[in-house]
Amino acid sequence: MRIAMVTDYYLPTLGGVQTVIKAHKEELERDGHDVLVFAPLAEPSTDPAVVRLPTARGFAPDGYPFTWTPSAAAACLRDELRSREVDVVHVHTEMFAALAGFEAARALGIPIVQTMHGRIDVYTRSVLPLPSVTTALLAGMHRRRMSHDRARVDSSAPYTRTRTARRMWRLMVSQANHADQVIVPSAHFAEKLLAQGVDTPITVLSNGLEQSVLDDIGNAEARVIRPGEPLQVMWCGRLSPEKRPEVFLDAVGQVPGIVAHLYGDGVSRGAVSRHAAQIADGRVEVHGPVPQSEVLAAMHRAHVLVSSSLDFDNQPMVLLEAIASGLPVVVTDPDLAETLPSGGGIVTPTPDAAGLATVLARLRDDPAQVARLSAAAAAHREQIAQTTHRAALLGVYEAALATVR
Repeated sequence: MRIAMVTDYYLPTLGGVQTVIKAHKEELERDGHDVLVFAPLAEPSTDPAVVRLPTARGFAPDGYPFTWTPSAAAACLRDELRSREVDVVHVHTEMFAALAGFEAARALGIPIVQTMHGRIDVYTRSVLPLPSVTTALLAGMHRRRMSHDRARVDSSAPYTRTRTARRMWRLMVSQANHADQVIVPSAHFAEKLLAQGVDTPITVLSNGLEQSVLDDIGNAEARVIRPGEPLQVMWCGRLSPEKRPEVFLDAVGQVPGIVAHLYGDGVSRGAVSRHAAQIADGRVEVHGPVPQSEVLAAMHRAHVLVSSSLDFDNQPMVLLEAIASGLPVVVTDPDLAETLPSGGGIVTPTPDAAGLATVLARLRDDPAQVARLSAAAAAHREQIAQTTHRAALLGVYEAALATVR
């Protein structure tokens, strides 16, 4: 099978979407399939299977290359999909590259699979300047290229009560309903999409880690806290309001005897660095953006990984990487509990800094619990390998192909 992955974000920029696409690509190629990636890029890729879509010059919102113009991207994709005889188009995002993918695939009669990776309603509210204005512009540009008539958003849900949220949910629901099949990595996000009117068949399919990443992680190691050693706590993600790094820092500040390391970059990096500097004894280090290899190495030095986001994340890849290394995970969002292996992670009693501090203090004082959590995480390693989920992914592609046969 020849599959085209179409995305608004790809390597070398960092993020969960990029990591998932890389995992899909590597595992499908290992199984004998051809995979092409189409994305805006700051410069051409050295990988011949990665094709640069028309990209704006001097405009990279939040540091990401931006597809421009949509018409040029659609024309490029029509030519490429036709000449390369692509069987399935798999779209991973919701901006102009994605819309160009839909337009080109429909023109050629190629089935479309859409993965819904995350909550762009929360992302746009947290990151974009003047979200009441910018979301209106985004939704308007999206609607010009894809009808929103099939989106009937329920405004009674807690997450759709604002006008800006409803705009983004209409965008998400519309795009899902224009696909032939939809993939969602978590049940909690799938339930929201169904509640908001997605009628395209949805498959809940966990993300997975490709073999090269598992090789880089190496063996899952039991975490041991030696007498007198501080609890080593790790945080990794986009430094942005929706990820709530300040909640993590507030919790660390309340618990002596722990040392924290943050990895990532984003609009909140300056504020995070200033906040970290105020914590006594230099117990927090903000490392900024680093290669994935450094993140994986840091996981082996840590005793626990913390995710402090709430009502945003779908299935963060960093949680899977931590589990594969045998690193216990603490989450503040109850929805993320479905990602945690039984006995291999903890959901805080409350999502605030006090709830997180309570858990961190307990782990600091109970090295045996850290060891038990670590062993349970390591035992789950096989379940998060991309190989485990490859057949289900191919099954979604076959279901999409069946709609045009």
